Parts: sequence; structure tokens; C-alpha cells
Amino acid sequence: MNKLNQRRRRGKREGFLLSLKNSKMGMIGAAILLFFFLMAVFGPILYPFDPQVFGGGADIMNPPSPRHWLGTDDMGRDVLGNLISGSRVSLMVGILATLISMILGTVLGILAGFFDKTIGGTFIMRFTDFFLVIPWLPLMLVLAAILGTSIWNIILVIGLTGWAGTTRVVRAQTLSIRERPYIERAIAIGSSNRHIMLKHILPNVFPLIFANTILVSAVAILSETTLSFLGLGDPTRPSWGMMLHYAFSSGAASIGAYWYFIPPGLAVVLVVLAFTFLGYAFDEILNPKLKKR
Repeated sequence: MNKLNQRRRRGKREGFLLSLKNSKMGMIGAAILLFFFLMAVFGPILYPFDPQVFGGGADIMNPPSPRHWLGTDDMGRDVLGNLISGSRVSLMVGILATLISMILGTVLGILAGFFDKTIGGTFIMRFTDFFLVIPWLPLMLVLAAILGTSIWNIILVIGLTGWAGTTRVVRAQTLSIRERPYIERAIAIGSSNRHIMLKHILPNVFPLIFANTILVSAVAILSETTLSFLGLGDPTRPSWGMMLHYAFSSGAASIGAYWYFIPPGLAVVLVVLAFTFLGYAFDEILNPKLKKR
């Protein structure tokens, strides 16, 4: 039986990878993300410019050159060096904040769906609705201002404000799964609620959670960029949002220093687009109703 289950799991993995390979949107997204992950890991080795080293007066706002491939900023720092270091911070914030959001959203969504007709399930959904109706950006700005400008505070703020949508999606799927015959049989034989939720409901909602995680990652990276651009980022850690903040506060756009603000802006757009492409591709692969005929 073990070997049979292993073959089934292996077959599912191979089928998933084949479907992803045949998805143009998924492959484009995966290629873009792979590029930025490789840049974050190996960039400092291949292009060893310290982003915190300030240049002299002659190095300020210099255009791209053989010495500085993407030019320098208003403090004489290498823009490409900052872009590479910023990729580490932005991707780290996106991944960790997404983990917080998905864990909260999954746990609350399964509980709300499984205990739908109880006071606890009703309370969870009213609490979720409260977060859904509050404007997302002002809530993040207030929390970030209260907690302070720290990269860990930004991760916490994004994670604690991005779970509500996942909760509603997971709850809807849990409601559907709860009515299936095998759940009724599990209840009839005396299985505990914890066992049913962990062994029967969670594995069945996981494909939906997985696809939604990719989309939430895009929102998390965009949220970090927004907070940093508005001056609520961590000034001690270079990120793409902080680069945009310093670029526009220094008047780079007005003097035509395109090399200062276009690279981080383009990096944010590409990474968000890549996560979005992957999310839609995974959703199409994992949800049979969305598969192209």
C-alpha cells in the first residue's frame, strides 16, 4: 500500500510539473523569479559593491559607466549594488509576510468553515469582514507608523493585514468539503474534529492555498514597496521601495537621472508580474474547472 501511495504521489508531481512546463504563463513567471532569486543569492559575489559605501562628490548622480553599470545615486552609492541587495530584502519581506498571512488565513478559514453554524465560526467571519472593509493601505500605514521603521515590523504589518481574503477563500472550500460523504463517515466513526481538519480538510484545500500563496506573495512585495516609498521602510536595509523613496526625494526624476529610479521600479513590476503569472498558472493546473479545453 505504501509503494502504491508513493507511486501515486510521484505521478501527481510529474503531472503537475508537466502541466507547468506546458503553461507559457507559468514558465515566464518561473523564469523571471529564478533570475531574481539567483541575483539575490549570487549577485553580491559576482558584483561585489557594498551598497552602504558612499562615494565622493565626483561620484554623485553619475550615469551608467563601465565602473558603475547602472550609475550612482545622490549619495554616490552604486545603483546596481543597491538593486542586488534590495532584491534580498524585498524577496525576504514578501516570502515571510506571505507565510504569516497564509498560516493565519488557512487556520481561521478552516475553523470558520468547519464550525460554520456555531458562535465561534460566526465570530471568525465577522472578525474577517471587519478586516476586509477597513481600507487596506491606511491600516498598513497606521500600524507601520505605530510599530516603527523596522524590516521585521514591516513583515509583521503586511502579514497581519493580508490574511482576510485567504480566510474567506479557504472557508468557502471547507464548507464544500465538509458536506462530502467521507467527512460524514469520519464523524460517524467518532473521529475528532482536529483529526478531520488535519487529515481530511487541510490536504483537500492545500492546492487552493498553494495557488493563493503565490498571488499573496506579489501583494506582499508590492506592499513593502509602497510602505518604503512613503517613508515607512527600514532606512538601514536597502530595498527596492527605499531606492524609489530616495530617488524621488532627491529629485532624480526632475533632473533626468533615469538610472536611479527605473531599475528598482522595473524590478518590482517584473517580480509582481512573475508571481501573478505563476499564481494563475498554478490555479489553472490545480483546479480542473479552470483547465483549458
